[in-house]
Amino acid sequence: MFVVGITGGIGSGKSAVTSRLAAKGIDIVDADIAARTVVEPGTPGLAAIAAHFGDAILQEDGSLNRAALRERVFSDPDQRHWLEQLTHPLIGEEIHRQLSTAQSPYAVLSSPLLLESSQHTLADCIVVVDVPEALQIARTMARDNNSEDLVRRIMAAQLPRDKRLEGADIIIDNSTPLDTLDERVNALHEDLLNRASSR
Repeated sequence: MFVVGITGGIGSGKSAVTSRLAAKGIDIVDADIAARTVVEPGTPGLAAIAAHFGDAILQEDGSLNRAALRERVFSDPDQRHWLEQLTHPLIGEEIHRQLSTAQSPYAVLSSPLLLESSQHTLADCIVVVDVPEALQIARTMARDNNSEDLVRRIMAAQLPRDKRLEGADIIIDNSTPLDTLDERVNALHEDLLNRASSR
């Protein structure tokens, strides 16, 4: 299976690109969804998080309070490191499981931390969805109702933009209005079909 890794900083529009590829019948493995799966109620991952951070990190229904966890780990690098040590192997297993069931001409692994983690080793081609940092901040604040400070802390935990671009085989500029994205995704899809078939 030809695997395309798609990444980009927070607010870059990775989801907009992957949803358009999914509409073309491409199997998408989303690392963010895998990350949610491994900390669902009843999982060992969530039990370990609750034991480490305390029950205050849980919602009343027993699910993870993501906002509270995000606030804790992005204000304390040691806590973020602990969480990554726990979840990254679990997420990796879930990603492998999902990729093994892909049936489309190529599969997409969408991950905000593709290049920062070992996930990039799963990809035959890396696509970076890119926007200027000011646009990342504005989009993320509007979408998630987060403070600028929190968005900047999340960005600081991700690979710097210049390093992310260095790791790209293909760069999608997503700084223009989303209605122009269809044309770029159509061209990307054709390119990826060619790469997958010539492998």
